[in-house]
Amino acid sequence: MHRKALTAVFVIAAGVLLAACAPNATQSALEPAGDNAEKANTLFVPVFWVAVAIFVIVEGALLFFAVRYRHRKGRDTIPPQVHGNTRLEIAWTILPAVILAGVAVPTVATIFELARDPGPGALEVTVLGHQWWWEFDYPEEGVNVPNELHVPTGRPVLLTMCAVGVGYENQPAPSECEAEGRVTTLGNSVLHSFWAPELFGTQDVFPTYARTLTFAADEPGVYEGQCKEFCGLSHAYMRFVVVAHSPAEFDQWVADQQRPAGSLEGAAAEGLRVFLEAGPAGCTQCHSVNGLEDANGEMIRGSIDAPNLSHFASRDCFAGCIFENTDENLRRWLADPPAMKPGSWMPDYNLTSEEIDRLIAFLNTLK
Repeated sequence: MHRKALTAVFVIAAGVLLAACAPNATQSALEPAGDNAEKANTLFVPVFWVAVAIFVIVEGALLFFAVRYRHRKGRDTIPPQVHGNTRLEIAWTILPAVILAGVAVPTVATIFELARDPGPGALEVTVLGHQWWWEFDYPEEGVNVPNELHVPTGRPVLLTMCAVGVGYENQPAPSECEAEGRVTTLGNSVLHSFWAPELFGTQDVFPTYARTLTFAADEPGVYEGQCKEFCGLSHAYMRFVVVAHSPAEFDQWVADQQRPAGSLEGAAAEGLRVFLEAGPAGCTQCHSVNGLEDANGEMIRGSIDAPNLSHFASRDCFAGCIFENTDENLRRWLADPPAMKPGSWMPDYNLTSEEIDRLIAFLNTLK
């Protein structure tokens, strides 16, 4: 029975170990793709091996003494005690202090290096952490997008971050985190944590004051990120991607985002009507669409914090970047948002299948 128990423990431990060895992991701090992550990795590697060496020495000594001085029949005496040995006590006090000092010096130096001002040439982006999605506002470019942080390679990016929300206690958020074209409020905001391990380490995002983070991407690509601080029902679904472009491609992306949305014809025009009239006050109660006007000729701008849908069709994901932007996923989402994303602030408007088709046709014009 004892052997069976040991076998079961071994099988379970092996299964847990193998489950952690995912070959297609897309979020790995051990594969840096930017200067911020590279500096953190350069610090981590030697500290890791120092920790491994200490672990082996300490655990090895523990096992040695446990076996060497284990209780045996006929042995009634205890091993010699070293309590009061001044030399030994000084040695095992000074040695850990020296090791900690050796780790602390490069750690503090790296912290200051990562916090260094990137200079006037950096791309400035305001990052707003909502429940439960990320908003990226480019104040100089006049661009606002959810879930996707687009950056040029080889150029420092300065992120100014804070948490915001909707609902009660609508106090103004820190002025550094005011989004382009609207007032941002604290509302029911909670603490988040911004993390894309291939590009930068974790930075906590607070409701009451702004934090900053600087990084740069080395190569074009798509890098996954997420909220790393438990923040509510959909914490696990609060994801984002960092899309790194070549400088020329980034300039083109900005120009595309600054253009008005596409023209409306047929089902898309009917979809706009559904967009304006769905539910008790229409989708515009929350969502904004730059360049489109309502029946009164006013620009469509939401009244509370919700993703800006301008150029929605050009995005790869939606709803906290947990769904690929396809008609099928969009149809499932519009049919019942809270069922698709627990705790979603977007209500179920009980749309008919025909209304959903028209809404999808309208959203597909927002390129």
